[in-house]
Amino acid sequence: MNRERFSHASTFSEYLETVEKNRELWHALARRAAVDEGTLERARAIDGAWHVVALTEDWCGDAINTLPVFDRLAEAVGNIELRVLSRDENPDLMDAHLTNGTSRSIPILIIYDESFRERGWWGPRPAPIQEWVMTEGMKLDPADRYREVRRYYARDKGRTALDEFFRILERAATGD
Repeated sequence: MNRERFSHASTFSEYLETVEKNRELWHALARRAAVDEGTLERARAIDGAWHVVALTEDWCGDAINTLPVFDRLAEAVGNIELRVLSRDENPDLMDAHLTNGTSRSIPILIIYDESFRERGWWGPRPAPIQEWVMTEGMKLDPADRYREVRRYYARDKGRTALDEFFRILERAATGD
């Protein structure tokens, strides 16, 4: 990643204007996304300028439920800038961030410092629901599995994804 590639990527608002699949859901969740004050304080306490690239596609239910919250966070704090790239149009980035070393699961959020050095990445979904999907969830038919995943996101409202993201960002900011 470099400054030019990052600056040519879409902002989340620009990305929302291009989504075709699940367009109404993307826009509804983007309108409702919220980040609590404690999380915003946690973000403001992190030194440095951070560039975050989200790899996604508009059909991805996990992205629909998490990216609006990450965007709301970036809007609210001055030191995190979020951009969105297509997974399928950026295989070099995707293949460097495979889930379990094999799967092109999305969304993936890649964290870069102010010099565009990669400092960590998060995705494709919060650990509790990822573990459930990979174990108990796989025993269900896809419709039932996705219904449970949507219930998880409705209850969680992005809190776990943000917490996991911040653990990565805090380690990066302290040089760990």
